[in-house]
Amino acid sequence: MKEHYIFLTGKLAKISLEKVLGDINDNKFTYDIIDIGVSVAALATIDIIIKKIDKQRFVKATKIIIPGRCRGDIDKLSNYFDKECLRGPEELKDIPNFLGLQGKDLDLSKYDTKIIGEITEAPNMTIEKIIQQAVKYKNDGADIIDIGCLPSTEFPHFVETIQELKRQDFFVSVDSLNPKDLLEGARAGADFLLSLQEKTLWVMNEVDAVPVIIPEYPTEEEKYHKLINKLIKEDKKFIADSILEPINFGFTNSIVRYHNLRNKFPDIEIMIGIGNLTELTHADTAGMNALLFGIASEINLNYALCTQVSEHCNKAIIEGNYARRIMHATKKYNMPPKDISNKLLHLHERKPFPYKTEELKEMWKNVKDKNYRIYVNEDGIHVFNNKHYFIEKDAAEFYQHLDIENDDGHAYYLGMELDKAYTAYQLGKRYDQDEMLKWGCSVDISESDLLKFKKAGHTMRKINIKEKKEGKAEKEGK
Repeated sequence: MKEHYIFLTGKLAKISLEKVLGDINDNKFTYDIIDIGVSVAALATIDIIIKKIDKQRFVKATKIIIPGRCRGDIDKLSNYFDKECLRGPEELKDIPNFLGLQGKDLDLSKYDTKIIGEITEAPNMTIEKIIQQAVKYKNDGADIIDIGCLPSTEFPHFVETIQELKRQDFFVSVDSLNPKDLLEGARAGADFLLSLQEKTLWVMNEVDAVPVIIPEYPTEEEKYHKLINKLIKEDKKFIADSILEPINFGFTNSIVRYHNLRNKFPDIEIMIGIGNLTELTHADTAGMNALLFGIASEINLNYALCTQVSEHCNKAIIEGNYARRIMHATKKYNMPPKDISNKLLHLHERKPFPYKTEELKEMWKNVKDKNYRIYVNEDGIHVFNNKHYFIEKDAAEFYQHLDIENDDGHAYYLGMELDKAYTAYQLGKRYDQDEMLKWGCSVDISESDLLKFKKAGHTMRKINIKEKKEGKAEKEGK
């Protein structure tokens, strides 16, 4: 038996909703659309729906879908109608995906590759600052905190730093080519040592920490493989790292060497250090991390060393965290890494422009008030109210059109919104009026609490403060 959905909407969105649902020709469900009785669906609340709509209209429904921006406790609505109620997407054009007709959300809670977050300037930082950075790295997704030792730099609080990190339940690695540092770090409690070469292998016989083994020269692949074979025969625990090299300095060949290493040794643990690509390439790092963690997923690399030294790499760990989860999910479900998450789309958007100009002009016909609506599509920035409809490609051009004389609050609001709309138009991003632009995982934007109404905007807050002051002064004058 087919599902029967009932969609609740406002007067202005009803025509657009009818068109969106009419374009879904899968014939897998039936539906009805019910006007809640408010002009704008986002202004509806659960209490308004309960008050205005008769239960009998929902007898045939298997699911009730309310507007995405509708505030209130949706469980209260489900209990009232004794039906499953769902909060729909914020944009009508996203309804097909919401209904599962264009793919379902995948589980992004799992991953294969552990992230080692390197604190490169540790010798020049206090223990307190190191712990603060370690906490941030862990929150961003690092599984292991790496303490980097700088050549010819004193690190008097080295042992104490590792001990404090261990006391706070961090997994810790020490990064140094000096055997003395590695020994001290391991004896202080470090879990991993980066990095040992053939001439310093004796260190692993002195301590319990797991070493990362690197070649003396990355191109000497055969010699490196012999060393690994020797360690396997001795039943030693270790992690291998073939060394990722920068672009135009052997990058492609180093990827091939990782592939060869995994093919020859299918059961060993392997680490890849991504900094030689991200740090030494002046390009946005989200795409590079997606690619590198995609390679890590394909050839089963167990660890990735992520560095955030250069300012343009300041999101390397959190980008790696999302990249590894996306790659794990797509590998599990045997699909390409698309239509899963926007977390690695910082500058662009999968579907930036949900409405065509013709659809917006149809929407305009139903607008009865003077408040300006703002939309963005490939034709430009659209601004309209009950009297006017303007399209411009440059936000500054709207100044000559908008009727906002002697209304500084409205002018400020429209200036802020048009600036966001202009940025969205230039970059090809989704713009939603009164909402922040989304910047993937590079900017933390808290999801709005749909159980509550939003705070009044800045201009309304100023008006309210002004009214209170004037009221107080008038009262005191009396």
